[in-house]
Amino acid sequence: MLEPIRHIISRQRNILASSSIRRKEILQSVQFNFEIIRPEFEENLDKNSFTHPCEYVKENAKQKALSVWRQLARNNDNNNVADLVIGCDTVVTLDEKIYEKPKDDSDAIRMLMKLSGRTHTVFTGVALITRSKSISSSTLTTNIADQQQQQQQQTLSTTMAIQPQQMKKSSSLLCIDGDDYLVTTFHEATDVTISEMDKTIIESYVKTGEPLDKAGSYGIQGIGATLIESIRGDYFNVVGLPLHRLAKELYYMYTE
Repeated sequence: MLEPIRHIISRQRNILASSSIRRKEILQSVQFNFEIIRPEFEENLDKNSFTHPCEYVKENAKQKALSVWRQLARNNDNNNVADLVIGCDTVVTLDEKIYEKPKDDSDAIRMLMKLSGRTHTVFTGVALITRSKSISSSTLTTNIADQQQQQQQQTLSTTMAIQPQQMKKSSSLLCIDGDDYLVTTFHEATDVTISEMDKTIIESYVKTGEPLDKAGSYGIQGIGATLIESIRGDYFNVVGLPLHRLAKELYYMYTE
C-alpha cells in the first residue's frame, strides 16, 4: 500500500508522536521515513465521557498528535513545520471496561485474572495531522456520519469544501481552531483470546516486568505471546499501530 506513495513520504517530514518502542519498530520494519517527538499531552481524559472505547482512543491519539504539532508551531518557523504527524493510543477492553497500563504488579495481576480464559478486544486510535494546503480536497477521506456530526460543532473553511461522494468511511476530517492543518482519525479493533491461567502462571509472568508498560498488562510481541490462544484481526493493532490501515489511509490521502 505504501509503495505508490513512497516517493512522497520519503521526501517529507513525518513525525511519530509517541515514545513507544513497539510503534517505532513497526514503522521501521516497513522503511517508513520518520522522526520521533514525545507529546506533552497528559493522558487524563475522562473515560466515562465517551460513548465507546474507540472514541476514547481516537481522542487520545488526536490530542497527542496536536500536542506535537503545536510544539513545532511555537517556534513560528516554517522550516520546522511537519508535513505529517501520527498520534496513536491503544487500550484493551473487556465487558465494555477499558484496561490501560497497570499501576503496579498487583494491578497487573488483577487485570490478567480478569482476562484469563476470555476473549477481549484491543482498540487502537490513530490521528493523522497534515498541512491543509498540502492535500487537495479530492484526496481527503472521512466518514459521512462523523462529518455530519462534526458540522454541528465545527465550521470548515470555505476553501476546504468537501463533497460527500469524495469521502471514504471510517475517518474524520477537521479544521481545528481555524489553524492551517487537518486532522484525520480512525480506529481498528482486534479480538484476542487469552488462555485460562491459574494465579501461579500470572504471577510468574508479572515478575518478568513485561506487563508494566503494556495496555492490559501483557505484550503480544514478547513473553506474553505464550499466553495467547488466538487473535482475530490485525496483529500489529494489538502491538500498538494498525499498520495496514495506516498505509491504506495514507494511500488514499496522497492519491486521487
